[in-house]
Amino acid sequence: MKLGARMLKTGIAIILALYVAELLHIPAPVFAGIAAIFAIQPTIYRSYLSVLEQIQGNIIGAILAIVFVLTFGNHFLIIGFAAIIAIIIMVKLKLENAIRLALVTIIAVMSAPTEDFLQFSVIRSSTILLGILSSFAVNLVFLPPKYETKLFQGISDVSEDIIKWMRLSTRFASEDRLLKKELGTMKDRIGGNNQLYSMYKEERRYFKKSEYSNARKLVIYRQMIQVNQKSFDLLKLQHRYKNILFELPSALQNSTREKLDYLLSYHEQLLQKFIGRVPQEFELFNENIFNREQLMNAFLKEIKNNEVEDEFQPFHLMHILSAIVEYEEQLEHLDKVIRIYQKYHHNNKKL
Repeated sequence: MKLGARMLKTGIAIILALYVAELLHIPAPVFAGIAAIFAIQPTIYRSYLSVLEQIQGNIIGAILAIVFVLTFGNHFLIIGFAAIIAIIIMVKLKLENAIRLALVTIIAVMSAPTEDFLQFSVIRSSTILLGILSSFAVNLVFLPPKYETKLFQGISDVSEDIIKWMRLSTRFASEDRLLKKELGTMKDRIGGNNQLYSMYKEERRYFKKSEYSNARKLVIYRQMIQVNQKSFDLLKLQHRYKNILFELPSALQNSTREKLDYLLSYHEQLLQKFIGRVPQEFELFNENIFNREQLMNAFLKEIKNNEVEDEFQPFHLMHILSAIVEYEEQLEHLDKVIRIYQKYHHNNKKL
């Protein structure tokens, strides 16, 4: 198993919580260490939200524990009943993420010595609060990974693989078993990029410097993921309807291959343009070369062909044509948002 940043930060938070508890001579410092586990998050913004929830869970758990002990005692059956009531309250308040910590607080407080119970209950709930704050401090000091770099790299890697397989597919040179396996892997990677995008978006929400620049970058990365999704959908169709495409007239096959090659090169150049390897003023797309209308007319002519054996073939061809046009439209939109960003924020640091 690879040691991740979250694992490392959890260990540091536990050490900090236990150290501070020992420094303050707090009895049962182990509760601070346990509480420190619950508040570690991958981004500062998520950590902030988590701390708010965990503090509320700690307070609710402490109040319930004190009320139950003073009213019914601290028999283990009473502790279990208090835990059930706490879960119900936390769900009603939509604080499900803090349920575990609330239960830890209930057990810690209700198991406190009966002598000077109120004093011990306050100390133990405060000890748990110390663990929560220790985690938050670690999240602030040990900043999260550079999600922008990871996000662009993830998008770029998926794009590279999709483009590679699409070039093979248009030439009927892809191995079906390997491509099927790769499609499953690429789907997961696109999902992973969506998660990274969410984390990057949260990171941008916390750091509010260069607000307009950050907002436009969010649009670009969202569009890059959308382009990946459309190219992935097209690749799936190429794989699914490989036999239909193979039976097309040679002229239509060659024309489709040329236009797809052009779009794939366009896709590659857009990624390079975003990181500054292609001049801003360089026009990447030429409508006359791609010629969408010519492609549509060629497909429509084949669709109207009455000699096809498969009655569903026209619908499949329409689906493929639609996917190609959607891919091209998304690429043009990506080109547009990159040009707008570079026009107004050309001095921003590259990745």
